[in-house]
Amino acid sequence: MKYYDLKVAGVERKLPIIRISDQLEIASFVILGDSELVINAAQTLKDKIPEVDYLMTAEAKGIPLVQELAHSLGMKRYFVARKSIKPYMIDPFVTEVYSITSQKKQILCLDKEESDLIKGKRILIVDDVISTGESLKAMETLVKKAGGIVAGKAAILAEGESARRSDIIFLAELPVFPVSTSR
Repeated sequence: MKYYDLKVAGVERKLPIIRISDQLEIASFVILGDSELVINAAQTLKDKIPEVDYLMTAEAKGIPLVQELAHSLGMKRYFVARKSIKPYMIDPFVTEVYSITSQKKQILCLDKEESDLIKGKRILIVDDVISTGESLKAMETLVKKAGGIVAGKAAILAEGESARRSDIIFLAELPVFPVSTSR
């Protein structure tokens, strides 16, 4: 197996390189369970983000980061855009997203009670990795539908072309690896 050596927020990790299509391989970055990386990344991001009222992430890999970031900022609340409508949700706001990691179309949704809290507030959209930017767009749609203001977008890593974007805050670049067709 091939690996990519990642250095971010004072932490080093060996990421396995996995094939996601016939043309592309990526370094698999999973923060779930990695409290050292999450804590260091949140502390580093905290100093780079604009002033906001709330944080939002998409279910599920961004949750540890947004939890630690909210804690370090002294926030009592953050939002998670869920990947399915839950029975407890009343009049949910829903949008669609195509995920590069799951390779299929998904939905993201917020409960009306959450969207009422977002109205007129400055929201920072947070993710672990920004790849295609599709999750960001879907969360932006939810924030705008709820009447909130997208104050910024932040992640630990920007993958591939996303690292060239000027509208996101990130700590390190994560390359993508084209699959060679020659043998």
